[in-house]
Amino acid sequence: MRDGFPRMAGVLFRNPSWWLLGLLVAALLVPAFGGDRWREALRYEREAVLAGEYWRLLTAHFVHGTPRHLWLNALGLGVIAALFPRGYTPAAWLLILACSVLAIDAAFVFYEPQLQWYVGFSGVLHGALAAGTIALWKHESKALALGLAVLLCFKLGWEQWHGALPLAGELPVVVDAHLYGAIGGSIGAVLVALASRGVTRQWLQGRRSL
Repeated sequence: MRDGFPRMAGVLFRNPSWWLLGLLVAALLVPAFGGDRWREALRYEREAVLAGEYWRLLTAHFVHGTPRHLWLNALGLGVIAALFPRGYTPAAWLLILACSVLAIDAAFVFYEPQLQWYVGFSGVLHGALAAGTIALWKHESKALALGLAVLLCFKLGWEQWHGALPLAGELPVVVDAHLYGAIGGSIGAVLVALASRGVTRQWLQGRRSL
């Protein structure tokens, strides 16, 4: 028993991305206690965003339509953390998730005028899955990465042609968010790769020398 906590702490410190996972799970769970009032105040609403309530562009991803919706997203987050425990540093994951959020929000505002409201983290999860697959290809198993990439592309293609998968239940699913999130996550992974190679820094230095 005395060795249990130090051993657990050692595991957490050796895998710092688990801290990020914990923060994200907390961010998903806390809004659930606010009920319908919080959901309506925090969800993406096009007219409200255009009127200046810009915080909805972020908070919409952390509120959910039903408890089932919440737990499916939390489960998906856990699966991604288990699949890619060493894929990126917490800072890199934050950049990737931010790129997913930005891609989804920008697409909603500029390309989805008919979309009146949105809640959920699934679009961002697809961005994390896309980025994790790229890391898996670079650092771990190319065969597994290829398999995940095929499955992800198949899922995204199916949703574009046939709509949401049956697992979604009765809640309306904005499948375009999954596509936009995957694109944003891929862009984030590319930015992380460029930064790790110093390409971004060299480009900036070159620009300053002009």
